[in-house]
Amino acid sequence: MQSCYNKIGDEGASGLGSGLAKCINLSNLTLIIYGNEIGAKGASGLGSGLAKCINLSNLILNIYQNQIGDEGASGLGSGLAKCINLSNLTLNICYNKIGDEGASGLGSGLAKCINLSNLTLDLDGNEIGAKGASGLGSGLAKCINLSNLILNTYGNEIGAKGASGLGSGLAKCINLSNLILNIYYNKIGDEGASGLGSGLAKCINLSNLTLDLEQNQIGDEGASGLGSGLAKCINLSNLTLNIQQNQIGDEGASGLGSGLTKCINLSNLRLYLEQNQIGDEGASGLGSGLAKCINLSNLTLQLGLNKIGDEGASGLGSGLAKCINLSNLTLQLRQNQFICFGL
Repeated sequence: MQSCYNKIGDEGASGLGSGLAKCINLSNLTLIIYGNEIGAKGASGLGSGLAKCINLSNLILNIYQNQIGDEGASGLGSGLAKCINLSNLTLNICYNKIGDEGASGLGSGLAKCINLSNLTLDLDGNEIGAKGASGLGSGLAKCINLSNLILNTYGNEIGAKGASGLGSGLAKCINLSNLILNIYYNKIGDEGASGLGSGLAKCINLSNLTLDLEQNQIGDEGASGLGSGLAKCINLSNLTLNIQQNQIGDEGASGLGSGLTKCINLSNLRLYLEQNQIGDEGASGLGSGLAKCINLSNLTLQLGLNKIGDEGASGLGSGLAKCINLSNLTLQLRQNQFICFGL
């Protein structure tokens, strides 16, 4: 069912919930009602209706850009807690100002959905801080049957403690095989990046990982912490890591390289490190790490707008020369220092 930008409001959303409550045999439901001026009362009414749909196994709920707030998000969480047979859930509640209390309420509800195997959670632009992100992480920790998770939290303020809380939750999701985590522009810093790395280290069954941490004030310590975590993900075959526009220098880049040396099953790697502070030593360290990834077949490496000179470019090249199984390579080194040498 789809009804967007129709101003159904609280009364309409509650009416939908009352109707759904009668559909006790529903197993598959898609409900797209974004941009409808739905507030807390309407979202809670929807949650109450969903609570009666105990046979739901597949649910897509998109209430993007409404006004549900923390109370509405918690009401939805309470409803989802009763949907114990859910195995596939896609929930988009971006730009609803749910805050910490709402994110924690959602986490509490998801904690009861123990049969979830596939979860997509879109929470962009919701004024979520450390407390809310940690509460969400605590909820995810109970979803031990999750195999596929997509979590989008762009443009919140989860900070270091929130990122670490998410990492702690993910550490309990030991059956995860596919993870997409987009938490760019959240000021997580070194502590948060390291906390995420520690959590990922426990996800030993991961085969596909996409991690977007762009613009998060991450320095050398955080990048090295991420590298240490990735080193434990020995079953990774596909990795996309976006840490552009941070403050990573030589030590951090080398730390990432050291971590990648342990990911011996990697076949596809996309590494975005533009606009950091990586010099010759860091580029060479990355090259040394990639040299050990002997099963790489596809590599995208973006290192533009750093401080790499001729020595670093040569070190990187020496490492790539050891990747004898590479069939596709995209290497971007725009506006680095070696240009000044005419190379």
